[in-house]
Amino acid sequence: MTFEWDWETGEGLLNINEPSEVDAAFERGADHLGTAVIGLAFHCSLQQASPRIIRAMRLSDPAQRGFAYTAAGAAARLNGELTPELFAALRAESPGGIAEHPIRDVLAFVPFRNLPPWFKRRWVYMMVRNKLEGWWLRTEDAIESAWRALRGRRS
Repeated sequence: MTFEWDWETGEGLLNINEPSEVDAAFERGADHLGTAVIGLAFHCSLQQASPRIIRAMRLSDPAQRGFAYTAAGAAARLNGELTPELFAALRAESPGGIAEHPIRDVLAFVPFRNLPPWFKRRWVYMMVRNKLEGWWLRTEDAIESAWRALRGRRS
């Protein structure tokens, strides 16, 4: 089945499956390249999509750059792995910004044993933080319930 890709509107680019078409679009400076690399992440091998995702992460348009990071997260979800270059690009951007959700995707979908050291440390940090936050919230709920019960008896 052949899809039509409209580089001016971005329509159909999530279905793109030809890396050479994306390369040509990079060369002519087309719009919606971030959207196109999400399509590549869905429809091509990780080795084919990775260099194009990395290239889209360097785009000047912040929205399209954000889509490139989304493509990295989608690649992690679909493949259960990333290339060393994609790991490096996500680490360079760091959590808390445009790469926050893709980093979380990597930590959720790439097996711990396959993570580079920085991502392993990040995984441990996230697990400890989540556990402590859970304890804090349960304690807070228990105190609040006890306080309501105590106030209910006084009334």
